Formats: sequence, structure tokens, C-alpha cells
Amino acid sequence: MRVVVVGATGNVGTSVVRALAGDVNVTSIVGVARRMPGWRVDRTDWRQADVVSADLTRIFDGADVVVHLAWLFQPTRDPATTWRANVLGSMRVFRAAAEAGVSALVHASSVGAYSPGPKDRPVDESWPTHGWPGAAYGREKAYVERVLDVFEHDHPGIRVVRMRPGFVFQRVAATEQRRLFAGPFVPRRLVRPGRIPFVPDIPGLRLQVVHAGDVAEAYRLAVTRPVKGAFNIAAEPVLYPHDLAKLLDTRTVPVPRGLARAAVAAGWHMRLLPAAPGLLDMALRLPVMNVERARDVLGWTPARSSFEAVRELIDGLHDGAGMDTAPLAPDAGPVDRLKELATGIGGRP
Repeated sequence: MRVVVVGATGNVGTSVVRALAGDVNVTSIVGVARRMPGWRVDRTDWRQADVVSADLTRIFDGADVVVHLAWLFQPTRDPATTWRANVLGSMRVFRAAAEAGVSALVHASSVGAYSPGPKDRPVDESWPTHGWPGAAYGREKAYVERVLDVFEHDHPGIRVVRMRPGFVFQRVAATEQRRLFAGPFVPRRLVRPGRIPFVPDIPGLRLQVVHAGDVAEAYRLAVTRPVKGAFNIAAEPVLYPHDLAKLLDTRTVPVPRGLARAAVAAGWHMRLLPAAPGLLDMALRLPVMNVERARDVLGWTPARSSFEAVRELIDGLHDGAGMDTAPLAPDAGPVDRLKELATGIGGRP
């Protein structure tokens, strides 16, 4: 089996490549990325390509499965750029997969594709995927779900799998996530249990978290087993603000939604935060996912709890962890932070 992984150098991509390289059924892997990594893996060749402009059909030629992970979270200040990469780029990936004659397409959707839903009961994969219109991430994930609906109708011979994970954490991706969502003003020395003064207890704040290695195992199973359709992917338990406070050895403080949003909006408009306020709006409206289908149909069980995944994130943030790919580059200290400021917080991909 020959597998092409598009977006192979990020948080999920590196984990998926590693998982596929450990499967005897996968004979070769092609990792596709905008910037070539220094990281190397057995039986993996690398191609430098941008989904917006590259000849993807040529790259996919001879592949059995294409795994599409490429996605831009930034720049939040330029939604036309993220739309071009995430929506139009995904359409180019799907079209090239069909032209190359691949037998299966595994796409990285997200809990963010779901319409607002309940917090007191889990929803399965039939819950509507219309996203949250106030966040570019939700709009784009939902739009690509509709594109895939048409793709499946037009190409019934191609097996299509949609993976919908919750928040994906691991130690080596902590610095990337700090850059994407928190920005350069988060001091590493304060990201330790006992040093953060409080966790905001915002109504509706619930997190479904999963370790990147466990997500990668779900992708490996989706690649190598004859399954199709959507799969919710998350570890247990669902995390509440008091759970996060326990992990950080601190307390919770009730914060109204409006005040939390106003604080994020002020930080974003003042270019102190890269994450747009719409992302907070979306996060507070996400439904809690039922993951039984992943267990029963895909045969997937996470090896780590949501607590373990968050602990890795905290440790990685404190240590400035990373690896030798452009998205996952470790925190290089003050010089690195100054570069983030100079290139515009939330203003560049």
C-alpha cells in the first residue's frame, strides 16, 4: 500500500506519518508539505508542494490512499488566504485524488465542523455539520464537508473517510499551538502547575481532547481497514474548567461569556493575540461528541486519557518543545518571539 499524506509536517501529520511507517501493510509513504522538513522517517519520501498551486495529480499518481491534513489556522486577519488554502486547496486535493485513481481518501475534518449542540449529552456523527458562522475555521470545515458530499456522490468507487477529532495535543506541538493561538506574550516560566493564578470558568466551556499519537492510530486504521464515513475521535474524560484547574494546581474564577469574548476581542484587535474572538464563540458552542462509532466500527481505543494529553501540552509549553519541521519548530527564545512580533501576530500563515 502506497499512502500520500498531505500536510505531513504538522501536529497530526508527523504523528500519522510515524504511525503509517510502523504498519507492515504500508510499503511506502509520500509526505507532502509547503516546507521541507529536516525530520526523516523510514520508507517516507518528501515532496515540497502547496495545495493551492502544485500539480497534485502527479504527486498522487500510483497512490492507493490520500490522507488530507493540510490546513491553515492563520492568518485570522486575512480570511481570503485561509479560504484559498483550506477550501479551494481541499477541492484541488479531492479532484487530484480522483484524477490519479486512488481507491481511498481520508480527510481531516474536525469537531469544529459541527453545528452548535448540547453539552449535557453526546451527539453522534449524524449531528449537522454546518459549523459556527462567526469563525472562519468553522465555516471552512463545514464547507469542505459539503464539498465531500458532492465528491462522494460523483465518485462512488472511492472510499471516503472523514475524521472529526477534538482538540489534539502532544508535547512537541506545544510551541506551534502557542504561536497559533496564544502568541508571543505567554511566558514559558509561568506555564507550570501552581504558577497560573486561575482558570476562567466560562459557561459552556467543555473540552474534548485527544493525544496526537492516538489520533494517528485512528488515521492508520482508517487507511488500512475497509471503513467509510465519519468518525468522532476524542479521549475520556470530557474536561471542565475545574479539571483544567486541577491539572494546573490553581482555582477557577467564574467569567461571563461576554466578558471573556470582550477580552479576547480586545487582544486580537490590539494585535496581542493571534486567535480571533470567533474561535472562542465556536468553542463555547461545540457539542460533546459520542465516540462509540470509532470504537465499534474503526476498532479504535485511545491509549492516553485527556488528562495525559493536556499534561504533555503544559510540559511542552514550559520547555518550548518542538521538532525539526517548520510548523513544529521549537521555541528559540526571545529572538523567536521578536520574529513573531515583526511578522504580525495572527497576520501570516
